[in-house]
Amino acid sequence: MYPEATQLTQEQHGHTMHHNGAISSDGNWIVFDYRNDDTHIGRTGTIAVLDRRTGKQFPIYQTLGQSIYGPGVGAASFNPCTNQIVFIHGMLDANKEKPYDITRRTAVIVDLEHEMKASYADSRDLLAPYAAGSLRGGTHSHMWSPDGKMLSFTYNDELVDPHLRMVGFMFPVEQPVKVRDKRGNVQGNYYAVIVSNVTDSPKPGSDEINKAFDECWVKSSSKDGSRYSIAFQGNTLNASAETVTEIFVVDVDLDLALADKLAVGTEGERPRVPHGIQQRRLSRTTHGLSNLRHWLRASPDGAYIYALAKDQFDRNQIVQCNTTTGEFTFVSDFNFSIASPINIDTSGDWMTFIADNKLYVFHIHSKALMELTTHELEEGQLVGAPLFDVDGRTVFYNQFVTGTDGEFIQIKSVNY
Repeated sequence: MYPEATQLTQEQHGHTMHHNGAISSDGNWIVFDYRNDDTHIGRTGTIAVLDRRTGKQFPIYQTLGQSIYGPGVGAASFNPCTNQIVFIHGMLDANKEKPYDITRRTAVIVDLEHEMKASYADSRDLLAPYAAGSLRGGTHSHMWSPDGKMLSFTYNDELVDPHLRMVGFMFPVEQPVKVRDKRGNVQGNYYAVIVSNVTDSPKPGSDEINKAFDECWVKSSSKDGSRYSIAFQGNTLNASAETVTEIFVVDVDLDLALADKLAVGTEGERPRVPHGIQQRRLSRTTHGLSNLRHWLRASPDGAYIYALAKDQFDRNQIVQCNTTTGEFTFVSDFNFSIASPINIDTSGDWMTFIADNKLYVFHIHSKALMELTTHELEEGQLVGAPLFDVDGRTVFYNQFVTGTDGEFIQIKSVNY
């Protein structure tokens, strides 16, 4: 007997939830954007919320002059402690020649409790000498720290090596970074730094990486006293020069981030990691993580990081990495392959994911697996990453549903 799923939205447009933080800390709101295709942030102009108490939804932010070239908004997440919402925003000068792009986007924050006024988070400075704490590329897939005081992000520089993806974090400061009034510049309220070292040509068999991506926050127990760390996926080259994706960790230190004003970089170079902040490789495996796009997830106590890796049958399984020892073990042994990013509930006991167009929850410790939906492969496709409610007993997910004007991504929920 399957639990009954409830369709929460009906409107004839997309209702795409981000892979993290789509549910407010009080459980009253769900935030989403109007995308009906995950790749269409650049042509999407609306961020909206659904009030779970009334079932009504309303926009909280809309772009001006939206076209297929930008500015574009999407990937919205609630602060875990307040009703602030952060989302990706493309450049206001987006046009056919310079459309929305991985190097031309930033973070914008809206607060539901303060007249929904929008403000930029990270500052963008294209005019050397660059202001310390600013960036000059595109930040993406922003994720709040558990205390709601910082944001992690992935980053691509616009001016130097735009193909190299990095990971960074940002935090508010009393005196915001001041950038000059120049076309393409953005004045934000946060101080941003890069925390991953990447190189275009990693040495085979070394710990060097050419891509840092798809991170998560980790509660830290490091000796230096930093409260949080950021774990991210890094592409290494093995001795045969084959790409192997491993887990890396870097401790967050605001004092070190602020102290090194030269980390912003000079003309002709990318922003660099502030002096004293250093990434370390956590996992050392033969085959690495799965190439299915997914984000790392950490247990609430910071003891473990969870990810996806392929088993001997090329099926995506859940793996666990000990944050102290780096021990890497398979947690699941399903007879199917996970087909979506994973999420973990607030207790750290349950995970949720999609496989074969069905929604599942999995108890990490007892290995109990529950199939929550009966959707067949030919039915409306389940997309994105399912998310747990704040109480951990409800899962929200996106699914294409046929309406009067076509198929649209709707939000559904199911209890377990």
